[in-house]
Amino acid sequence: MNIIVTGRHLEVTPALRSYAEEKIKKVEKYFNNVTEAIITLTVEKYRHKAEVQLRANGVLIQAEEISGAMYSSIDQVMDKIERQLKKFKEKLTRHKGRGEGESIPNLKETAISDIVEEGQESTRIIRRKRFAMKPMSPEEAVMQMDLLDKDFFIFENDSTRDINVIYRRRDGNVGLIEPIRAQG
Repeated sequence: MNIIVTGRHLEVTPALRSYAEEKIKKVEKYFNNVTEAIITLTVEKYRHKAEVQLRANGVLIQAEEISGAMYSSIDQVMDKIERQLKKFKEKLTRHKGRGEGESIPNLKETAISDIVEEGQESTRIIRRKRFAMKPMSPEEAVMQMDLLDKDFFIFENDSTRDINVIYRRRDGNVGLIEPIRAQG
């Protein structure tokens, strides 16, 4: 597993680096072939933030936590990652006949600055993400949204071949947005 530990507004000490690496290696009991783990540690005033991104079997799993101490933030984010991985493993075992990550898209992302002209006004796109869209069911899209710890997920519906959006509602339930073809 390739482990990358970076700091923003923080010098990553050898002790902090080894602590984060030791914690991240524990996820291998859930996924035996994690290819990359990116840990970003940020300090902003009194907020210590730990962000983790894992790539395994074409699956991208991410989480972040903020606390008053960096070691505490690392512990909390790793607890969150472990809960996500346990939930993911349970869902995979419920879907018999599917292998680990078999139905989850391989996410690729890039950060690109771009300017889009709209008449006289211009809107600056500060980040662009791109990912390969593998057709999946809405249930699989919900699972991927939960793994990414996001409030929405865009996917190609495997039954209709349309682009759909799954989103988390304020009441905790999930909504599905499907396009309707215009008549005429």
